[in-house]
Amino acid sequence: MSADATTSETKTEKKAKEPPAAAEASTNKPTIKFPQTFEVKYLGKRETGGLWGIKHTRRPVDEMVESAKSPKAGQTLPFLHLEVSEKGVNITGAPNNLNKNFVAGFHPIETISYGVQDLIYTRVFAMIVVDDSSSNPHVNRHPFHVYAFVCDSRHNARHLTFSLAQAFQQFSSVVKDNPNKIKKFAIDLRSPEEKEADLKEPDSEA
Repeated sequence: MSADATTSETKTEKKAKEPPAAAEASTNKPTIKFPQTFEVKYLGKRETGGLWGIKHTRRPVDEMVESAKSPKAGQTLPFLHLEVSEKGVNITGAPNNLNKNFVAGFHPIETISYGVQDLIYTRVFAMIVVDDSSSNPHVNRHPFHVYAFVCDSRHNARHLTFSLAQAFQQFSSVVKDNPNKIKKFAIDLRSPEEKEADLKEPDSEA
């Protein structure tokens, strides 16, 4: 995978870091028609410690990439279709997929808190999904999970990232009159230098 990165992001800060508005993430970009379908390889799913920020995807992505470098004999990464719409992200196996070891299903847009084209592996797209069922004290689950996918090019990883940004924007416009439905989310569109600086900052989250 290429270590070159061409990504950038906007971010709002108060006492603790908060994600930027979805509208800011897609400013000056042409409108994307939904749904958008991407052919990707599934790197995996890992627990993480926060809602947004590259510091919460860095270690999970590194671990998944390292795991992918040492596959079991005869095993390839699952080949999937990842469909992005204003309603959310749907993950299904591609017709030619031979590896059934992946987590399929639909993730509503309001459960996705963060999306990023990776800083180091620029063909990798990662997103943080919030498991709402973890709020149930009888369900022993970690609430935040990183899902990572390998796109066929840096350009498509970038396009996937912007597609999700516009999906967030459309969702925000639909629910703006219902504050109870509005969730905080972020698309990481910063420069590589800004991302590096963020990784070096102390974590302000509890």
